[in-house]
Amino acid sequence: MGLFDKLKKLVSKKEEREEKEELEVYEKGLEKTRKEFVSQLNLLGIKYHKVSEEYFEELENLLIMADIGVNTVFQFLDRLKERVKKENIEDTKYLQEVIVDELFIIYVEGQVLSDKINMNEDGPTVILMVGVNGVGKTTTIAKLAHKYINDGKKVMMIGADTFRAGAVTQLEEWANRTGALFFGKDNTDPSGVIYDGLEIAKKENVDIVLVDTAGRLQNKVNLMKELEKMNKVIERIIPGAPQETLLVIDATTGQNGILQAKAFQEVTNITGIVLTKLDGTAKGGIVLAIKESVGIPVKFIGLGETMDDLKPFDIESYIYGLFKDMVD
Repeated sequence: MGLFDKLKKLVSKKEEREEKEELEVYEKGLEKTRKEFVSQLNLLGIKYHKVSEEYFEELENLLIMADIGVNTVFQFLDRLKERVKKENIEDTKYLQEVIVDELFIIYVEGQVLSDKINMNEDGPTVILMVGVNGVGKTTTIAKLAHKYINDGKKVMMIGADTFRAGAVTQLEEWANRTGALFFGKDNTDPSGVIYDGLEIAKKENVDIVLVDTAGRLQNKVNLMKELEKMNKVIERIIPGAPQETLLVIDATTGQNGILQAKAFQEVTNITGIVLTKLDGTAKGGIVLAIKESVGIPVKFIGLGETMDDLKPFDIESYIYGLFKDMVD
């Protein structure tokens, strides 16, 4: 069964409450991209009834405008042309279904990228949060805390962004609002704060620890040293930790977000991406571009302003959110 048929089944299964709610969030959150991308794709199908070189040229521009990334687009079009030739596809309407299938394949192929969080079976799960200032890192920590507390987990936030004015206080406010435990200190060594915080987390039998870090990329050498020290301290107190190092990227920054991912990848081991403000951009193709550019899985996406709008990333729901108007 092709992905297009699977998506049709997803639509028909929407009576199941949880699945229905998730699909609706993806549908609403990707509305800007869908309206821009799918409407243009449909117009392309009206303009060209038969597959031609001119069709592919316009499709190439359309994919690049959706911020899928030039390399990904070229790779994708090569595959698409090969399939058109092999299956002797002439009808552009049918080709749209093939496009949906191939975009899915291009994301999942080549390597196993888990979108699941690696949980610690023995003691607290430590999630280190990194990212430049202004991408929504602090609110993402709050949304993750809210999610895990709702799942019945005991959550602690550690404020290790110790030198940015107001960062520790801001995180403490979010801890109070979400019902998470908190530890943090201003103007002191971040690794020392993490050490003390994790000792408390162990005593309190915390399930998940979310660690906020400084968002500086200007001096990569200093950042690398700081993150190395943090990782050593975390590993000393909780062997095998941190279980995850999540990089927060603002989707509305487009290709700049990919440059940030590459820069952070040079200084520490990033295990997953959190893509915020995906609902605020018409360039939702960045999900595919990130996979192709840095090979790191997207683990969460922000699809709105509320605490419940941070969702674990699901490729089928994402593709559904992009192409829903073609499936219905």
